[in-house]
Amino acid sequence: MPDTLTHPTVTAVTLDLTINGRRQRVQADPGARLLDVLRDGLMLTGAKEGCGAGECGTCSVFVDGKLIKSCLMPAAKAQGAEVETVEGLARTGDLTAVQKAFHKTGASQCGYCIPGMVMAATATLRDNPDADIEEIKERMGGNICRCTGYSKIFEAVEIARDVIAGRLPHTALDPEAVGNSFIGHNTRRLDAPSKVTGRLRYAGDMVMPGMLHMQVLRSPHAHAKIVSIDTTEAEAYPGVHCVLTCDDVPGEDGFGVFVEDQPVMARDKVRHVGEAVAAVAADSVRTAREAMALIRVEYDELPGLFDPEDALKSGAPVIHDYAADNVVKHIPVRKGDIAAGFSAADVILEESFSTQQVEHAYLEPEAGLAYVDHDGVVTVVSPSQNITHHRHMLSHIIAKPINKVRFIMSPVGGGFGGKEDMIYQGMLALAAMKTRRPVKLVFTREESFVASAKRHPSRTRCRMGLTKAGRITAVEFEMLSDGGAYGMSSEGVMRKAAILSCGPYEIENLKVDTKVVYTNNTPSGAFRTFGGMQAQFATESMMDMAAERLGMDPFEIRRVNMMRAGSLTHTQQKLASAAIDRVLDAAEGASGWEKGAPSVRGESRGDLDGPGTRRPCTLGARVRETATDRFRP
Repeated sequence: MPDTLTHPTVTAVTLDLTINGRRQRVQADPGARLLDVLRDGLMLTGAKEGCGAGECGTCSVFVDGKLIKSCLMPAAKAQGAEVETVEGLARTGDLTAVQKAFHKTGASQCGYCIPGMVMAATATLRDNPDADIEEIKERMGGNICRCTGYSKIFEAVEIARDVIAGRLPHTALDPEAVGNSFIGHNTRRLDAPSKVTGRLRYAGDMVMPGMLHMQVLRSPHAHAKIVSIDTTEAEAYPGVHCVLTCDDVPGEDGFGVFVEDQPVMARDKVRHVGEAVAAVAADSVRTAREAMALIRVEYDELPGLFDPEDALKSGAPVIHDYAADNVVKHIPVRKGDIAAGFSAADVILEESFSTQQVEHAYLEPEAGLAYVDHDGVVTVVSPSQNITHHRHMLSHIIAKPINKVRFIMSPVGGGFGGKEDMIYQGMLALAAMKTRRPVKLVFTREESFVASAKRHPSRTRCRMGLTKAGRITAVEFEMLSDGGAYGMSSEGVMRKAAILSCGPYEIENLKVDTKVVYTNNTPSGAFRTFGGMQAQFATESMMDMAAERLGMDPFEIRRVNMMRAGSLTHTQQKLASAAIDRVLDAAEGASGWEKGAPSVRGESRGDLDGPGTRRPCTLGARVRETATDRFRP
């Protein structure tokens, strides 16, 4: 095993196992897990490491016929055991019924959890071939999927169950006839067979001859000046090939999609807990970790800034010198006459909303492999969701022309925007250039939590004026977002939030301001909806409150204000067509709204006053009625 056998102080133990029907003798570190033996010793990478803590189930295998999470099992306990991995299910080349059913239903999306899911589903049907849907859910409850919502997975297990039991013919698993066109047909993913069998290689599964392993020293401080970094002992440690700091950057040490404010590794000061300060490339992960512990960094702590409103105050700590006011980007949108719009309103509502920081929680932790090919092309293989930007940024970092930089997008084991911003690829490229060896880095789940970008936390104040008929006369919308320590995708997120701020409603008078500021929190970046979720949460909540205040049906107030063909958007583009009316009709029909809906804010907040007693819900918004028409519906 690369992580143990090259280490000079570790005595390997010999394990005799039966792996997928074949006797195997492997050498392992006495502290190794069964997952390490399978992945590093035997190259059976179908078992994935998603958490390393027995929570996600991506590493599920059979040991003596029992489903276990191999990240929790010491390898020594598997001595003499019979182990079956996902690669062993289809040894003859023909997929099992479970694998075919996963393929048929489209249960594999990113695919990272799917080998573990297939193993759990197989265990379920082996233990009880007649398991009903509730038992299937219960038995597979130890496996996490981030992509699918589980419906297709459960559907696949039910189909496989019925085929195995003979209630459905085996042809139920066959591909559907497509004919001359894929349009209108349920077509299958081309990559599904490799996902359900565990054959697909993600970045963390890849190996190359002579490959080194990287580990990263991260800051324990949120904001601190770097006084000195001493790498002498680490560089002299046996098995270490290079130690990197910001001094090893040959080109421009600043990158970012919109603002080039982020160094490859901290330069002069650290700006958030978990920021990379130095990196070690060594023969094994263990060696790299031990050498990393020998790096001496002296810090001088600085005042931290953790609240976006504090970032705007006079005298607040400055995170980046170029932005003395800590503002990353301010996006204003103006349309019509806001004062006149509010003067024409019968009712004015005002409320504040907040959203929290959210972790993407993709099952595949960040990983990458870099090497310099025979033509001197620096190549990085990683699940980058923005490889064109990354390639151009890396070109400036390593001071090489663009034709000497190559990015290969490995299969993405879940991204949701979280792998759009470049974080670690620069370190990998520098290490490969310095050692002339391939270098691999795989984040732990803890590193992924502390170092990757999150969804922007936001605070929104919305003020909305309406007529008694429900027509919006004016909106004032202010959003303040926490961008964290670096700009990353913040500017784009704020633009999208501003454009979508007031929803699909035609509003003649509006004033929109979205602003994102620097703090010493974990950086914020791209996440599904790219700012739209935070904005729409506020606007749609206001629409529901307005409907409640005016005594209108929530669907009706939206129909009164929806954009139509010829409407001007918030940024004053004229729409040639619009289909919002059809969307509302479909939503109303699907919800069963005509059968009698509860209050738009919920029938109740629970039996707070004892069994059978319900408190009425309250509006929760500050309402000002105009002096000219004290309209009370």
